[in-house]
Amino acid sequence: MADFTPEQVRRLHDFAERLAALADQQEDRWKVETAEGRICLTMVEPTAPRGLNVVRLRRQIEAQTQEVIALSDTIMGDPETGLTKVPDLMVIAEEDVDDTAKVVNSRDVMLVVEVVSRTNSLTDIRDKLLDYPKMGVPLYVVVDPRKDRKTVTVHSDPSPGPDGLRYRKEVPYAFGATVTAGRWSLDTTSLKSYPAEW
Repeated sequence: MADFTPEQVRRLHDFAERLAALADQQEDRWKVETAEGRICLTMVEPTAPRGLNVVRLRRQIEAQTQEVIALSDTIMGDPETGLTKVPDLMVIAEEDVDDTAKVVNSRDVMLVVEVVSRTNSLTDIRDKLLDYPKMGVPLYVVVDPRKDRKTVTVHSDPSPGPDGLRYRKEVPYAFGATVTAGRWSLDTTSLKSYPAEW
């Protein structure tokens, strides 16, 4: 959001917060995020496979590293770019969590996990893949449970290049493999794919 003044970024975030408050009052669940001067509204798919995948990965991460917590559906914001996201799962050292803040500082986050939606896959596969390195997130894990994919991809090593700040390493795994994501080793045998009829 380099083309926007700090005042414009503040107004965007104020408006996004008002939208988030309205979204909380709706029967369906919505995520309100910002991306490069845009506000993105995404309906949350509370499907059993998606929820199970998030919980099973959270348990593994917290069991391997007692000093961290894995937060779900919590607002993460970047003070440098002004971007905000609501990851399916973010990992942060418990001592770095400010329990009085509205958002978690993305520069403190060690890992983000997103489970690809059946209906809005480009958000996780394209948009957040571009935004998370700009927000200082060192590791981004994409779990894709769609019937024609069934993969877990680890994106790491964010660094600048001619195409901007991007993750420079991408390692794909099939469901059932043991995934190495930084200091974590994730057993994916219990991950659930979306049913074939979806």
